[in-house]
Amino acid sequence: MSVERKSHLNRRLFLGTAAAGLGAGLLPARAQDNTTEFTNSGSVRNNISSFRMLNWQDYFSNTANGAILVDITSRALHYWSEDQSIYRLYPTSVPLSEDLTRRGNTSVVQKVVAPPWRPTPEMKIRNPEWPDVVQGGAPDNPLGTHALYLSWTYYRIHGTHDTRKIGRRSSNGCIGLYNEHIQELFGLAKVGTQVLLI
Repeated sequence: MSVERKSHLNRRLFLGTAAAGLGAGLLPARAQDNTTEFTNSGSVRNNISSFRMLNWQDYFSNTANGAILVDITSRALHYWSEDQSIYRLYPTSVPLSEDLTRRGNTSVVQKVVAPPWRPTPEMKIRNPEWPDVVQGGAPDNPLGTHALYLSWTYYRIHGTHDTRKIGRRSSNGCIGLYNEHIQELFGLAKVGTQVLLI
């Protein structure tokens, strides 16, 4: 086998392994993110590394009831259990634009399996053809298999059946996770878990 062919296969194996680890929320350090950064010289760097572990102490005074940090910029959700023995890092989808983005402190107020989806009044104005409700469990339900309802009206951390949305600006305000990740987070979080979106 040629050196060039072997190098290509090794690179493909590495990228496949890294992608699998990222999808499972297991990469401990940094992974690539499709963001753009302007350097001091004015040049542009694409695919800067921003998916990284964070310390809860930088964002919360304690981890009572557990803590969820959503970093809109890096498109990542961090979870710490109350006793800090469990830490999870998941890739997310984030709101399409700044006007749909909300930041600040909130909390989990309800946990729902197979949540029904109802577009907000603003969404219905923008998309009058959308249905008034999509029942939970439907394959076209935008909330996926599980949802954590936040204290802010209409805001959720939920799954998605459309896996292309993860890692992108693709939501109308909510934070989306792969269905297998929201199922895991659903089991870890509880009503009263504190949530911070930055």
